[in-house]
Amino acid sequence: MKKYSYGLKKLKIIEQIAIVFFIAVVFPMSISGFIVNNINQQSLRHQLRESAILVASMVSDEMDFLIKTNETTLAQIADSLEYLPSKKQKNLFISDITKKYPNCEKISIVHSQKELETLTDNARSNEQTILSTQMKDGSFLVVVFNTNNLDSELFKYLQDERRQIYIMDENNRLVASHNFTPDAFKETLDLLPKDMVDENPVFFGDEKNRPIVYIKRTNPNFTIVVNTTEAIKKRAIIDNRVKIILSVLSAILAMMLLIGFYIYYLYINIRQLFKAVIALSKGNYQRQIRLLTTSFTPYEIVFLANEFNNMASEIHKSYVELKRKNIELKELNEFRSNLIDTVSHELRTPLTSIQGYTSRLMRQDIVIDEETKQKSLRIIKEQSERLNRLIEDLLTIPDIENMRLRTEKTNVNIDKVLEQAILLLRKRDGHEIIVNIPDDFPVVIADKGRLEQVFVNLFENAVKYSFPETPIIVNCYSENNKAVITVTNQCEKIPEKKLKTLFEKFVRLDDNMTRTTRGSGLGLFIVKGLVEAMEGEISLNSDDKGFCVTVVLECAEED
Repeated sequence: MKKYSYGLKKLKIIEQIAIVFFIAVVFPMSISGFIVNNINQQSLRHQLRESAILVASMVSDEMDFLIKTNETTLAQIADSLEYLPSKKQKNLFISDITKKYPNCEKISIVHSQKELETLTDNARSNEQTILSTQMKDGSFLVVVFNTNNLDSELFKYLQDERRQIYIMDENNRLVASHNFTPDAFKETLDLLPKDMVDENPVFFGDEKNRPIVYIKRTNPNFTIVVNTTEAIKKRAIIDNRVKIILSVLSAILAMMLLIGFYIYYLYINIRQLFKAVIALSKGNYQRQIRLLTTSFTPYEIVFLANEFNNMASEIHKSYVELKRKNIELKELNEFRSNLIDTVSHELRTPLTSIQGYTSRLMRQDIVIDEETKQKSLRIIKEQSERLNRLIEDLLTIPDIENMRLRTEKTNVNIDKVLEQAILLLRKRDGHEIIVNIPDDFPVVIADKGRLEQVFVNLFENAVKYSFPETPIIVNCYSENNKAVITVTNQCEKIPEKKLKTLFEKFVRLDDNMTRTTRGSGLGLFIVKGLVEAMEGEISLNSDDKGFCVTVVLECAEED
């Protein structure tokens, strides 16, 4: 019987290497490449979704900011119009504001709700935006905006954004857009669900790799739609998928180690992108992506990281600027309120006195003796001087704040300045001013008139807030070529927190509800500005014994 030997075919070394390479490298790396590609696609898809939400939220916030800014400006215009007495002045004011108001088409005043509704309908038919506010007399101040420049205002921070962004009103009419194309807009509008969820970002559409998100706002009523186009999908997912496959194939042909390093670096950088996106979504606008950059780091990721860092920086700058503007607006409102409060409290009383005594002197139905007449004239003079001082204080504020206060510094004898300040003091109310100054006290470098104003304000302040019948002590001494003058009065201890605010404008020891003394709250603010303008220093101190103001001035050089 014939025997057959069935042996395996002897393979050549190149064939064995090919088989081993295929089994050990190509097959695992192909699987790895497939996995990496899938993970990358999921990551980019998630990134597209997150960035779409981010863009929609940014546009929503920008829309809110634009609306609130215009509403605030409109309220300020309405408040300003309340103080204009004549219709001509109001028309001139409106004309001037219309020229300066950005994107303003027309500002007008309507006197009924029906006129307002008619104007609103006309604006909508002309695709214009309108804002209105009701004034105290029942009329409406209406501003019609030119929407031609609305796109540049809303999308000024999204110039590099390639997505299509639509802003629509409650009737799905287009108000503003970015990268608009009619076909894409119609397609997106057809996909938009009829029953939409308010306020929260919602994805819609059939393609997972083309996230389309909307945010429906209710107050005011508008809808923001962010559409990821086919081009973005191709650039972000399809193109990136091809590049990853090519990179994996090149790595297989080169060496498995090279592929390992590539995957390692790619994983780290994608993770950095994820961390940065999450940090930004949670409000950390200062987070920057720090890539582990090597020759294996894809250009697209580096580009995306740089663009992300630039975007985060711009968002952070806008956020800081918005906070600064809000602080400035708050300070401006406080200043306006304090100014109105000062005028109402400090101008009303002297004006009332002047009007009362003037009317008394003008009466012809009674005989006024000479003593009463002189007393009335003296009171009119005192109240006029009080008004004049308050006006001078108010006019000094801008010069102090803008550091434009001019001083003429000369050699000044402090004893003469203090003597003149005491003479200029209006009332002492039973308080004795005791000046302790050495005979050899040095001459100082200062503006004599301004220095007199400083000590008059300090003495008046001390008289107002001292215990009854207590002395005001002025001590003078020199130290380290500096002249030190202290003004001390006896009063209750001032809390440290309150003490730190006394140099601010319109700050008083007794607030508006409990004020028991007259004053504008500008005295110490002006004193500090005058002293610093003369290159001096001023400080406040309060303890159980009373309140002390310390003024330090430069001594003049001895001849």
